[in-house]
Amino acid sequence: MPIVKIDGLDTYYEIHGEGETLVLLHNGFSCGMMWDGIHPMLVAAGFQVLLYDRRGFGRSEGGADFAGYYVDENFREHSVSAMAELLALLGIDRFHIVGQCEGGVVGVDYAVRFPDQVSTLVTASTLCHSIISMQAFNRQKLPATFEDLAPELQKKYIRWHGADRGKVFYDICAKGGGCYSQNGFFDLRPAISQVTCPSLVMYPDRGYFFDVEQGIDFYHHSTRGELLVFPKCGHNIFEHYPQMYVRQVVDFVRRQRSHSGAVKA
Repeated sequence: MPIVKIDGLDTYYEIHGEGETLVLLHNGFSCGMMWDGIHPMLVAAGFQVLLYDRRGFGRSEGGADFAGYYVDENFREHSVSAMAELLALLGIDRFHIVGQCEGGVVGVDYAVRFPDQVSTLVTASTLCHSIISMQAFNRQKLPATFEDLAPELQKKYIRWHGADRGKVFYDICAKGGGCYSQNGFFDLRPAISQVTCPSLVMYPDRGYFFDVEQGIDFYHHSTRGELLVFPKCGHNIFEHYPQMYVRQVVDFVRRQRSHSGAVKA
């Protein structure tokens, strides 16, 4: 099992394939396992794929202070720093980013902080800005406890985070935190406008968490952005349309390559 130490904690990662590097960033509830049906198709398209579990997610250690870390105001900054350290340890200095939901926030923040490293950015189902406080949003959208989840979702949490951590992890997440913050309003627009690389905003037309207008607003604040709306699609586009998800990512990256030339990691 490939593990590196970041901030003294085990960080799990996988590298598949050869070619230009695509870094896949998971959402705020699962881990790198969410890409199991996606990364083989990206490898088949000629890319090297890096996926990893962020601190406290999946197979990566959270540390004794994870609950506090998860709601800390520096969570986003720490997520970017940890990603940068992982890439440096692996010797990857130029790459493309694909971020799903909260992973898209990490991707935006990383592209702003390290613009010379990111060739393209793809975000999918990522919130642009909240209309109500995130605390109120979580109360509306998320079951209060692990026991309130549907049985199939309980099984997913156990698979993603382990029998000993699945319940605890969900109960922490359901209260709010991470990139989307625990209290107040979330607003990614200032960061989006600072992204200088070509970016693709993918959004579902009927997501449970975020309305399609969020994707449109995200696109409007992108300086070099494109928008793609998936029809009759829920929040997890990669589950509803896996082949189309991959095809659009690959086509976008290749199109940008043809415009500016590829730089391999």
